[in-house]
Amino acid sequence: MVREKDICWEYAEKLDGNKVRCKFCLRVLNGGISRLKHHLSRLPSKGVNPCSKVRDDVTDRVRAIIASKEDVKETPIGKKQRVAEAKPVGIVCSSKSLMPLETPSPVTKVFATMTPMGNSSLSNQENAERSIALFFFENKLDFAVARSSSYQQMIDAVGKCGPGFTGPSAEALKTMWLDRIKSEVNVQSKDIEKEWAMTGCTIIADTWTDNKSKALINFLVSSPSRTFFLKSVDTSSNFKNTKYLADIFDSVIQDIGPENVVQIIMDSSFNYTGVANHILQNYGTIFVSPCASQSLNIILEEFSKVDWVNRCILQAQTISKFIYNNASMLDLMKKFTGGLELIRTGITKYVSNFLSLQSILKQRSRLKHMFNSPEYSTSSPYANKPQSLSCISIVEDNDFWRAVEESVAISEPFLKVLREVSGGKPAVGSIYELMTRAKESIRTYYIMDENKCKIFLDIVDRNWRGQLHSPLHSAAAFLNPSIQYNPEIKFLGSIKEDFFNVLEKLLPTPDTRRDITTQILTFSRASGMFGCKLAMEARETVPPGLWWEQYGDSAPVLQRVAIRILSQVCSSFSFERHWSTFQQIHSEKRNKIDKESLNDLVYISYNLKLARTKSVEADPLQFDDIDMTSEWVEESEHPSPHQWLDRFGSALDGSDLNTRQFSASMFSSNDPIFGL
Repeated sequence: MVREKDICWEYAEKLDGNKVRCKFCLRVLNGGISRLKHHLSRLPSKGVNPCSKVRDDVTDRVRAIIASKEDVKETPIGKKQRVAEAKPVGIVCSSKSLMPLETPSPVTKVFATMTPMGNSSLSNQENAERSIALFFFENKLDFAVARSSSYQQMIDAVGKCGPGFTGPSAEALKTMWLDRIKSEVNVQSKDIEKEWAMTGCTIIADTWTDNKSKALINFLVSSPSRTFFLKSVDTSSNFKNTKYLADIFDSVIQDIGPENVVQIIMDSSFNYTGVANHILQNYGTIFVSPCASQSLNIILEEFSKVDWVNRCILQAQTISKFIYNNASMLDLMKKFTGGLELIRTGITKYVSNFLSLQSILKQRSRLKHMFNSPEYSTSSPYANKPQSLSCISIVEDNDFWRAVEESVAISEPFLKVLREVSGGKPAVGSIYELMTRAKESIRTYYIMDENKCKIFLDIVDRNWRGQLHSPLHSAAAFLNPSIQYNPEIKFLGSIKEDFFNVLEKLLPTPDTRRDITTQILTFSRASGMFGCKLAMEARETVPPGLWWEQYGDSAPVLQRVAIRILSQVCSSFSFERHWSTFQQIHSEKRNKIDKESLNDLVYISYNLKLARTKSVEADPLQFDDIDMTSEWVEESEHPSPHQWLDRFGSALDGSDLNTRQFSASMFSSNDPIFGL
């Protein structure tokens, strides 16, 4: 057929009848190639939903095709009619006066025949929403932008200005407003710096690698009130140069003040052993700690590679791929689940795996009901296809559901730990207890299966000893009142040993620790203010650092140490990574002025997101939207940008950093750490 010579057919698969399937998002469309074009153009037309996965170059190409065809179709009579429709009532003007002074945008061309913005058939609300929608579609903005708190604030502010408001120009945004907002962010940063003298702070070296040759280090500074983005450094050409990396860390430490820094959190993407040794040798009171989120992610990764767990995940993915790659099946599934998604997208591939298994387990009865329903067996075009039969077989398999239940049971305690340490709160005082309870959950679950219990506990112990443990964790556990005064908890000798080593490091001279033994006894025996009724009632309810600030006056030297230790985070943060922005910043093709503007823009954007995360209660482990490129939907050669921790790859040579020089183990060979 002649129609099939249309160049847009390369983006679609022709199905029976007048149906086509988009090769980008796999959505099936009725109406042939014409509706596909509107789908790929991402412009709201003919009731076609815009494609969420089409490449930008394809969108631009299709829009140009649509615009050129609209120009060809337009007749002189049609033009006159449009001119007449555009004239306000009671105003007479020549046709020349209606000629635009500037070339109309593709949106203007495409929507020339649609309802004008001032048409009385649309309410003010509809006109406003339509204008916002056009702005999103023309500029290819992520729909998630509409969830931003600043989105509604912007609309409210514009509404207060009334008719005739003119938005800031591109030049004003790039210069005046960029400088103003940066100054506001700087003021907030200065306010936070004032607390560092008491609480200390943590430098987070957040490494981004693209599994090729690009490597960036983003430096953040965290304290109880806020976490701030400091700067981004391109280390791609020097990631094996220990002196170069050590100099970068030196400059960051000096900028913040060595006396304010309690610890530096690093990940194992680089060969940081030399840098860590440099810091430990040159800064006597600074600790180098591993990223707890990364270490816990590795534990979940190893869990998922256990044969029966991996088989369970693959079977569950068979079901999800079948549903999410067929529009009618997806609609049917949401009908049975009440509009709920079947899978979840987490901050890493392995978090996604176990969150999705949790979700599928919750929908077990609804899934069974759907696959056994008349709507599926008689109406679904996929009912008798091999993939459908495989899904039915899996859903009806009791062994599969037992494996799902077991996978959820062993992973949930560690997801809970990950959730606690990834939320941006000072969690260094609780990670020891959380890990102990997570191990106890496995022991309890496998009380009748010693072999399985050993498999998973060995994974945890190996990663704790090799990656996760820091002496600060031990010291923080000892100083945490909810742990110290718990009669069910008995500290192992290794924890006390770590605690004393930390004290020697933070109080390096005999004068600074002259009365420290007496103060430790005062605390451990709950004497003085430690034993007052208010202090006792607050042990379980008030954050440990704040508890020491309020009730630690009976041991002033220990109080200062405790506040600084217990005020620290133990993980980096779970943010979506926008490589394109940082590649622009570090591009050699950009001049100095452009780089400065982009650096300022990223500084502002990152810090605004950090501030929003601090104020919004959200699950730090999962994103709002389903990642349609994940293994739960389709096979993909490229990792999802959402799953940021998975970017810690093997592309860059080097052993894991962490603090292997500290040989203390978390658990003894047989007993739980606190004797629980």
